[in-house]
Parts: sequence; C-alpha cells; structure tokens
Amino acid sequence: MKPTKEELALQVDVAEWSWLRAHLERGGVIVVDRDLDITEVAERIARDDTATVGTWIEAGKLSKPSDGQIASWDTDSAARFATLIISPYILMKEQ
Repeated sequence: MKPTKEELALQVDVAEWSWLRAHLERGGVIVVDRDLDITEVAERIARDDTATVGTWIEAGKLSKPSDGQIASWDTDSAARFATLIISPYILMKEQ
C-alpha cells in the first residue's frame, strides 16, 4: 500500500545540511523547489507518477543539488531543510 499525503506529512522533519551532506555521495538527495509541497512530491514519487515528476524535473522544480548550492550550504551552518525520506531518496526543501 502506498503512503498517503497525510501519512507522509507526519514524517517531515527538519535537518541541518551537515546531516544531509553524507547522502550526496550515493546520489540520493533531491532538492524540492520552494513552490512545491514536499509531501505532494513524495506521494507522487511513491505512486510512480512519472508524468508529474517528469514535468517537475523538466521545469527545474526537482533536481540534484548544484555545485553552487552545495558550496553555499557548506559555508552556511544555519541552513535548515524540511526533509522527507521516500526510499531510496531523501527529499529536501530549504526553509
């Protein structure tokens, strides 16, 4: 059974960049644009909604962290992110 948006909303947490950085090596970190609801993104991924997810990727609303973002977050110890694990990915959204 696929998780509902309500169930996923209960799993959203806040994390510091230093906690997430280790997951970069395996390529499992996905940046969610500020305009998107992180629980909606997780639900669409869990339901294999490739059309919607593909549209978000093409529009740049879902992406791997850029080198510029990584460099910025590496120097900003105050950076916090809403996070949600939707295996095998960790969704992150800047707060």
